[in-house]
Parts: sequence; C-alpha cells; structure tokens
Amino acid sequence: MKERNYKRLCFSERIIIETLLNEKRSKSYISNQLNRSRSTISREINKWVQMPRDKYDAKLAHWYATDENENKRNLDKISTFPKLKIQVYRGLLKRLSPEAISGRLAKEYPGNPEMQISHEAIYTHIYAHPQARLNRKLINLLTHKKTRRNRPNRASKRGSRIKDRIGIEQRPKYINQRQEVGHWEGDLIVGPKQKSYMGTLVERKLRYTLLVKLSSKKANEVQLAFAERLNQLPEYMRRSMTYDNGVEMAQHKELAKSTGMDIYFANPYHSWERGTNENMNGVIRRFFPKSTDFNNISFEQIMQLEKDLNDRPRKVIGYATPKEKLLETLKNNTDGGGGLKSGNKSLQIYSRF
Repeated sequence: MKERNYKRLCFSERIIIETLLNEKRSKSYISNQLNRSRSTISREINKWVQMPRDKYDAKLAHWYATDENENKRNLDKISTFPKLKIQVYRGLLKRLSPEAISGRLAKEYPGNPEMQISHEAIYTHIYAHPQARLNRKLINLLTHKKTRRNRPNRASKRGSRIKDRIGIEQRPKYINQRQEVGHWEGDLIVGPKQKSYMGTLVERKLRYTLLVKLSSKKANEVQLAFAERLNQLPEYMRRSMTYDNGVEMAQHKELAKSTGMDIYFANPYHSWERGTNENMNGVIRRFFPKSTDFNNISFEQIMQLEKDLNDRPRKVIGYATPKEKLLETLKNNTDGGGGLKSGNKSLQIYSRF
C-alpha cells in the first residue's frame, strides 16, 4: 500500500495564494503554481472567499489553521464550531463590527444554534489572549484596535455630572426627521494625553460643519467659543444642539441663553444618538489622526479643513456640498425677514465659512 505523503499548506504557500488571488488568477492556475491538487486550493480559498467582496488574508488564514490544529480542546464556541469561526473571521476581514457579525449570522442562520453567537462572545474570543499573534491580528481588524477592552466601571455608571441636563428623550420627535435646519450635534476631539482639544459642530440636515479651536476644555471657554461661532448664523440656523455628556458642556444653560438654542444630551455610551457628528469626527481623524496635538495646529489650518469639509460633495444630500446647501438656505430666507440683514452682502460673509 502506497504511503500517503500529504502535508498541510504552509505560510509561504498561503502568501502565494493571496498574491495570485489579488492578480485575479484562477484556482486551477494557483494549484499548478503550487503543485497542489485543485481540491486542496479550492477548500482553502472557499473557506474565506464566497462573495466578490470577501478577502483572503494569508496571515489570518495560516493562524486560523494553526490554531485549529494546536487547540482542539479550546472550549469557547467560536473555536468549537469551525463553520462559525470562519464566518466570524470573514466578517472581521470585511471590517464588520462584532455587533454586525452577530446580527447578520442571526439573520442568515435562523434556528441554527451552532451559528448563533453574541457580540460579547466574539469580543471575548478576540481578547482571550491579547498578546498572541492571532489575537493581535484580530484586534487590528476592529475599528478602534485597542489592545485592551475597556468596560464601563462603576464610577462611569453613576450618570452624568452635568447639572440640570435635558436628555435626548425630551427632544421633540420631529427633529429626527431632519426636515428643519438649525439643529446641531456637538462634541470635542481630544489630542494625545488629553492635553489639546478641538470642538466640532455639525448641522443635522445640511451636514454643515463648524470647527472650533480651543486652548482647553474648561466649560467657560467652550461655551464662549461655541457661542461665538454659532452666533455668526441667523436665528433660524440656531434651534437646538445635541451633545454628549462631556463636562465641558457644564455651562449649557449659558450657551442656551446666549445663542437661543435648546441644548439636549445624548445617553451615556449611545454615540449613535449623535451619529452625524460621530461620522464627521471619523472623517476629521483622517486629516488630524489621534496623534495630533491641536496646540500645534494653527487657526488657519483648522479653518482650511473646515472649508474643505464643507466643499466635499455628500451622497446624503444628493452630492451637493454642505456649503452649497447652507448658501441655498440663507438665500431662501433672505426674503420675508427670515434672517439675513443685507441680502447679497451677507451671503458673501457666510460664504467664508
């Protein structure tokens, strides 16, 4: 009887597979190049690539195979069920969050308990051994790539330290429809070691953005700086603001009084309640990454970025730019006493934002 001389795919072979897939080579071509059977190559690729958007990653595929071979007795659910593990890893490669992966699996495999898993179980699997090579790879596929998963501690569960805050649940429901201008979302972007700051304000309907240079996050300074920028706009552009629970907004009553705006606060850890602002903060981080010390960024640089952001066509507003939508709104309100005091002259002033 002829002795079987089979050996598993090695890391260098998987690198070649990834390279040739990126070159749009067929499975038959890859099997010929590696002198492997087509079925071996097909099984390897089909684990990861089932849809056009799926990606084959040699490092993750090899660490997956190694982990499967060396940790047969791993008791967590992801490692117990290979099909589930593949689906979770494929989702991470597509840059899906654990919440999205969990929800999608529940939708695609209803009634199949082996393919149901909570997002917490996925996080637990990823952070089981944060220093291991495979886990470092998985962590790097997460949005924030934190080496440790920070959970809210008891102190953070005590609620907001802002006195007399008005929660978002009291905000009028019609604001959710984005049919009226003048409703804003606000936040701070923080530099390294929390030693520098920049304020961000985004209008919910027009997606217009204001950036505010700050030397600190003291409540008095933040209130005055926000009021100065917002008061350059007419009253109908200053109706409400929804903010997170940062203590820099402790003087929200003064800001409301000076701008005429109603100030609402999102629930703690509910960043999606200010989704427009959170999305814009992510865009801003492409230009000013987390390593940016805002103390070294000039006012002119911040204003240039503000201009660039408001000159970007946005799909959500029909590929118009926020600046175009703002000027259109200002022009429409010129007649009838709605806001501008001197017609075209004021339009020229606002066009500098």
